[in-house]
Amino acid sequence: MRFCLALLAACAPVFAAPASVESATLMSQYRTRRADLRKAVPGSMIVIFGRAEAESDDLHYSFFQEPNFYYLTGWREPGAILVLAPLPEAQDTPGYAALEKLPREILFLPQRAPLQEKWTGRKLGPDDPNSALKTGFDVVRPAETFEMEFRKLLEFYASVQTLTDRPQAKALESLAPLRPVGNVALEIGKLRMHKSPEEIALIQHATDASVAAHIAAWRRAAPGLYEYQVAATMTDVYFEYGCERSSYAPIVGSGPNTTTLHYSRNDRRMDRGELLLMDVAAECSGYASDITRTIPIGGKFSARQREIYDIVLGAQKAAIAAIKPGMTLGKKTPNSLHKIAFDYINTHGKDLHGEPLGKYFTHGLGHHVGLDVHDANDPSAPLEAGMVITIEPGIYIPEESIGVRIEDTLVVTETGARNMSEALPREPAAIENALRVSASK
Repeated sequence: MRFCLALLAACAPVFAAPASVESATLMSQYRTRRADLRKAVPGSMIVIFGRAEAESDDLHYSFFQEPNFYYLTGWREPGAILVLAPLPEAQDTPGYAALEKLPREILFLPQRAPLQEKWTGRKLGPDDPNSALKTGFDVVRPAETFEMEFRKLLEFYASVQTLTDRPQAKALESLAPLRPVGNVALEIGKLRMHKSPEEIALIQHATDASVAAHIAAWRRAAPGLYEYQVAATMTDVYFEYGCERSSYAPIVGSGPNTTTLHYSRNDRRMDRGELLLMDVAAECSGYASDITRTIPIGGKFSARQREIYDIVLGAQKAAIAAIKPGMTLGKKTPNSLHKIAFDYINTHGKDLHGEPLGKYFTHGLGHHVGLDVHDANDPSAPLEAGMVITIEPGIYIPEESIGVRIEDTLVVTETGARNMSEALPREPAAIENALRVSASK
């Protein structure tokens, strides 16, 4: 989605949801992911628990599936359990022939509860004649039989892998007291780092909705408004476009609040001449985006604000220009993009005491984006084509009530990166011009 930037105050963005992906394509991707995970841990049984209905605070929020479980299954209903039973790499492994006859993957679904469904809607039960077609699993069994099936499979495996931060991990340890229970999160994270074209399209969809939200905020932001009014404007935009929720609690900070990294109270009245930092983005169709812009309230940066803004923008441009496969996001990793941004900030400009500004860049440069805004990943792995990341340098000087962060979501390519949020201006002159056009309407 590309917007007419010179007419931010006048032209309402036209938003279109991404073209639906054929369910057969998605089912094939989920199967491939499960097969890849089985290959990654061939000697262990893998058990992944979806979220239970009891884990959802349905008084305040809708039900959202556990992201790793969703990544492997595409299943959105509560109470499901995934079991993967890899074959050993060596065919002469004891029990290989017997294990070969058992299913490689099983989806356990809870039996239907008609009384509960009056409150939460009809669910698919394991006995539904179309369960295999609807879930993409050849074997669907009642969740109530999970313990029995688990013990039956356990005799073929020396260890079990699960997500150890899930509450059900303790129950697995009780069911398998003589087997080590390991954490499979890193192996799943390695898979999640590589986005399919369909995933990239969904992240672009969330990014476009988020850009629209920022544009709406630019139209409205003015002296005398409260931060929560700007935040409400932004969330209204992407909720109206069909997004399920915010990727994270909206951060809308003005004046001194721009220097608090995860400020989310959003309750201050903003004044002319201050900066307004908006770190706000949507989650749509399960996939997140992440965008930050910093604008001047009243329409024009002061000389000092412009100086700091230009340094942050220069650092972001330097880091983005250096993105390519083999680079890393870590502060001290080889080929560090963070070091490029930090060195730029530390060699441009001074604070009020004549000291370099590097110490005011107090967080990481970026992170992976996907089903979570801080998506699962292998921290030691270098970037590769198809990964989606953010680049978000910032300078925060409490003494001057100046905080500037500029953040974009990008997809790594074979030769560099594509900025998925490029439709939202970053150049200070373009921002001032857009705000001036908005103010004149």
